[in-house]
Amino acid sequence: MKPFHVRSKPFYVRELSVYPVGRRRIFLLSIAVLASLVANFETTIATILPLLMQDLDMSLTVYGQIAALSVLVGGLSAGFGGILSDRWGRVTILVPTLTITAACNFLLATVDSVAGLFWVRCLMLFIEGAGITITASLVRDFSPRMGRAQAFAFWTWGPVGASFLASAIAGFTLPLFGNSWRSQAIIMGVVSLSLCAIIIWKIAEPSAALRAEVMHHEAQAGTAAEGPAYHARLAELFRHPHLWAHVLGNTGWQVLYWTFAIFGQTILSGGFGMDPAAANRVVALGIVLNAVAVVVVGRLSDRLQLRKPFIAAGTVLTVAALGYFIALIGPGVPAGQVTAVYALLYLFMGIAYVPWMANFSENAEDVESRLQGSALGIWGMVVRVMIVALLVVSPMVVEASGWQTWLWVALAGQVLFLASMAAFKGRWRARVPAVSSS
Repeated sequence: MKPFHVRSKPFYVRELSVYPVGRRRIFLLSIAVLASLVANFETTIATILPLLMQDLDMSLTVYGQIAALSVLVGGLSAGFGGILSDRWGRVTILVPTLTITAACNFLLATVDSVAGLFWVRCLMLFIEGAGITITASLVRDFSPRMGRAQAFAFWTWGPVGASFLASAIAGFTLPLFGNSWRSQAIIMGVVSLSLCAIIIWKIAEPSAALRAEVMHHEAQAGTAAEGPAYHARLAELFRHPHLWAHVLGNTGWQVLYWTFAIFGQTILSGGFGMDPAAANRVVALGIVLNAVAVVVVGRLSDRLQLRKPFIAAGTVLTVAALGYFIALIGPGVPAGQVTAVYALLYLFMGIAYVPWMANFSENAEDVESRLQGSALGIWGMVVRVMIVALLVVSPMVVEASGWQTWLWVALAGQVLFLASMAAFKGRWRARVPAVSSS
């Protein structure tokens, strides 16, 4: 008798043979979103960066070099993680990466030198990189195309929610622990491991056969064209210029997002003179608005089955708000004004991002529906290469001419993204129902 294939699966892998519906699907989607939150939260360092630099006597340029190398390590593993998840399953790789990275936060709390910080961050991001893009694939598995934008809106609650959680915790607990950055590393380790326990207990994924069946039904509905004998090849994805436009254009958009994600508190502290706790509260407020925006816009985008108008509107508003924010940088600006503009920037970025994710997923799916994890993994790898460049270049630019100059570079990235939209596939207007003639 042949052994059952399921015996080779780790104990925490639960494969579904029937596609979940109703509350069951929503629950599993929420677990995937929680996994995304944990994956992002457990490597967050922006909340403590000003204090960390002071304690280790580390310049912004030195931190940028350390972060660049560690992100490069994470970028390499991100590409392989997406590819392997298509072959071995999402949960098989995701759960151990989440758990081990969470435990590494306790190792981070012991760091007392720049070299120690470098090695710990490389270890954390190498493990995290393989798992983080898998959460996007898992969300896609539980989101039919009609609800794709809203599903990805909830997925963005992972990175956005992680920033909010870290900023909120730091904003209220730093004063309780004498502004010690080590306290935040320990708190993040405890919170991350607690959330990992929930994920291990409840996470599940469609089996490979079920995913193939869902893809086949969507193909029959006209969302993809492929023959049964077609061999899914990775190279097929990026023989198409519009997919390169998606990846490279959104990488330009991500310059601003990652500048805020990595240096947001540092910009507010250095550019406007805010203390670290106050800066974290400002960031947390902006993230709340972003979290609301992505869900509302995602729902509206799905209802109209339109992506490109929301992408364009959000990007234009972001460019305008960023230009005003750059003009404000300097001493003496009222805290309320800075808070309002910073929050609006997060709001406008939320309007553009979720419809883009849905559009990219759909465009990649139309080319080769069986390589969703690979497409998202390659995008994640390219974005991480950009982050490496950002971490190396931005500190040198800032130390030479201030944050204003670097934010102009980020604004140029937004304009590049807007221009790349010309190649995206998709409609600009909602379909008008045909009127039958009697």
